[in-house]
Amino acid sequence: MLQQSDTSIDSRLEQKLGFDRVRKIISDRCSTSYAAEKTEKECFSTDRKTIAHRLQLTDEMRMILMFEENFPTTGYIDALPFLLALRREGSSLDVASLGKLRTLTDTTDRITGFFAGIKDSVYPKLKRLSAPVESFSEIRKRIDGILDKYGEIKDSASEALYDIRRQLREKENSISRRAAAILRKAQEEGLADSDASVSVRDGKHLIPVSSASKRKMPGFVYDTSATGKTTFIEPAEIIELENEVIELGFAQSREIARILSEFSDFIRPSLPGLIYAAGFMGEIDFLMAKAQTALDFIAGMPVISEDGVLTLRKARHPLLERALKKEGKETVPLSLNLSRQKHIIMISGPNAGGKSVCLKTVGLLQYMFQWGLLIPTSETSELPVFDRICVSIGDDQSIDNDLSTYSSFLADMREMLAVATADSLVLIDEFGSGTEPAAGGSIAEAILAELDRRGTYGVITTHYTQLKLYASSAETGVVNAAMLFDAQNIQPLFRLEMGLPGNSFAFELARKMGLPEAIVKDAETRAGEEFVGIERNLRKIARNRRALDEKLEKIKNTDRTLESITDRYRKELEGIQKEKKDILDQARKEAEEIVRNANRQVENTIRSIKESQADKSETQQARKQLQAFVAGLGQFKEQAAKEKDEYIEERLRKIEERRQREQKRKAQRARERQRQEMEQAEEQRKRMEAFRNAPLKVGEKVRIKDNGMVGEVTKVSAKAVTLTVGNISTKLSSDRVERISSNEYKAAAKEFSHPPILKADESITARKLNFKMELDVRGQRLSDALDIVTHYIDDALMLRVPSVRIIHGKGTGVLRDEIQKYLKTVPGVASAADEHIQFGGSGVTVVTFD
Repeated sequence: MLQQSDTSIDSRLEQKLGFDRVRKIISDRCSTSYAAEKTEKECFSTDRKTIAHRLQLTDEMRMILMFEENFPTTGYIDALPFLLALRREGSSLDVASLGKLRTLTDTTDRITGFFAGIKDSVYPKLKRLSAPVESFSEIRKRIDGILDKYGEIKDSASEALYDIRRQLREKENSISRRAAAILRKAQEEGLADSDASVSVRDGKHLIPVSSASKRKMPGFVYDTSATGKTTFIEPAEIIELENEVIELGFAQSREIARILSEFSDFIRPSLPGLIYAAGFMGEIDFLMAKAQTALDFIAGMPVISEDGVLTLRKARHPLLERALKKEGKETVPLSLNLSRQKHIIMISGPNAGGKSVCLKTVGLLQYMFQWGLLIPTSETSELPVFDRICVSIGDDQSIDNDLSTYSSFLADMREMLAVATADSLVLIDEFGSGTEPAAGGSIAEAILAELDRRGTYGVITTHYTQLKLYASSAETGVVNAAMLFDAQNIQPLFRLEMGLPGNSFAFELARKMGLPEAIVKDAETRAGEEFVGIERNLRKIARNRRALDEKLEKIKNTDRTLESITDRYRKELEGIQKEKKDILDQARKEAEEIVRNANRQVENTIRSIKESQADKSETQQARKQLQAFVAGLGQFKEQAAKEKDEYIEERLRKIEERRQREQKRKAQRARERQRQEMEQAEEQRKRMEAFRNAPLKVGEKVRIKDNGMVGEVTKVSAKAVTLTVGNISTKLSSDRVERISSNEYKAAAKEFSHPPILKADESITARKLNFKMELDVRGQRLSDALDIVTHYIDDALMLRVPSVRIIHGKGTGVLRDEIQKYLKTVPGVASAADEHIQFGGSGVTVVTFD
């Protein structure tokens, strides 16, 4: 049995749940070793405040990566190693570390500058995290005074350095001019070919002359060509000048060391702030890796439950989803609910129907949540904080420990019962299997009853009918759940249905797999009518439940539609009633005005008749006017009725237009949503491309595209970068390298660190056979002796001998001094010292190799 608390990392539990792969995904996104190490060491937490803090930081960083283009996503390097080493008194930075320090101060300044420019309420947790980071403008100013933009020490870093480099350039120019003059003279005298040129090796200017004429040119023989026809001589005239250049080179190194030591003393008081800034940069790198993983998983921040409710809505297993995407398939989301009252889910159903996936999805998402990672569910999901997660998944049988499958299961149950509480989550796959069904089922039921009594949360898968019956009781805290199965097509649907026990569909699967019908019938008979009846009833219940659910869903949809229509027409009716009232009020006013006009017209007619003393012609005229007025009233009524019909038609037309506009708006919103999703995907792609193509900085890790070798950036120029690959420094154009994470660098470095396989050819074998562990150069001239010693030491290094002896005699001591001086400059030579007095003393030099 595997369990997890926040005291340690249980690698077996993480492997069972799949979190080890999630941890690896995050670690591979880290640019710094600090972030990668934190990813490996971060533990599952049981503290509510710690979990909330981790989730909020990750969610804020997720929002930044989605919407903030100005946030720096490059320039994250490992600065802690050389800063921690600098705490030792007398220690000093080197040039590469100085370049990294500049990158550190630049990156932290850009991060803190970003948070300083936003409101406190936008990203409050991250802004609070960045608040203690100091500004290192004075340190940055001093660095800019020492280093140029390519990471080289400036001539102006000090007056002494400026003077030394001026002298160096003058001496080197003098040597070049003198060497060219010597070559021209040698060509005129026929000692060198007319097309020969000065060769520079190890800082020495060499004149190529014919080997037959080498004695005619004063100087030291440095090397010969492969054919032996040409000898490269260092002219005696320029040796003194080259010695002066060497001395100036030493002076330059000493001055640079002094400058770096002085600068190291200058920043030593600021070391605590710099170390904090380096740790802060590592934390931001760690959060970016978590946030980027959350974006890849399409994850969000769930609600932390206060009342023990565990509700997952549209949850997806992130690793399964990644695998299915590669195959062009979609994941079926999972939704379930647990509470203090119903705290254990008993999942049953056919094999390969998705029971174990449901169990692992719950376990993995709960683990991710308590580790501080956003989870791929709806953000309305709610998860409690458990004190531990106990898991019994898979077969841990062991020949060494004498554990069978069922013994391993019982050992898991023993340990689980020893620690499980009401605040624990248990995940048990294939509960009770591995032994005789009656006994196994009874033991499983007893364990289930105890976990139920304790109030332990759990997700359990099983095939046992008696466990399904136990979960069917309303008095228990266990609820049945079934993995749905398409009985018609005999294939799983991978959907979880709460409240129903699942059917194994064993006989149906047997028929589908082509087992003879007679055998299947015989198996049904042997299983007994009771078992077959239960299975049949379960299928019937499942079918009825699905049919009922479909009807309920249709009713709900109809209700929603009716509610929408009712609400719309209620508003329309309220509008019409209001307009009706307005029209009636207006009509009433107009009618009152008409009546007043009619009264006036009648009064005028009566008055006219009276005034004309009832003259027949005047009476007829008055009657015509009154009839005309009445006809006008009739036309007004007809016009009013016509306008009313037109108004109703207009209202209906407007309602139809509004309905069409609403449909268009819905379609437009759907298109807009799809466009936004595409833009987000494109933005994510651009961010990744920008990360890969952003200008490199000193200290970042890169991969050489041509051969896959990895290195660290030490210098950056406009068109090229200088890398350190192992112990070799190389300069490449920037388009030949690509930025990589810390984990990618470590993995590739480990791959290329294997020692090369040496294949000896016949010439090497012959040289090894003829090689002697002792060389005698007594009587040789100094130049010849040095030439012989050079080739001898090359052979010794190639053949990997541990040590050799060089006999040169005592004499004046010049030969001894020059040979030992040369040996101290040869890479691979550990020491060159006088032999013991009994075996030759200062007349013999003993050379040992690394």
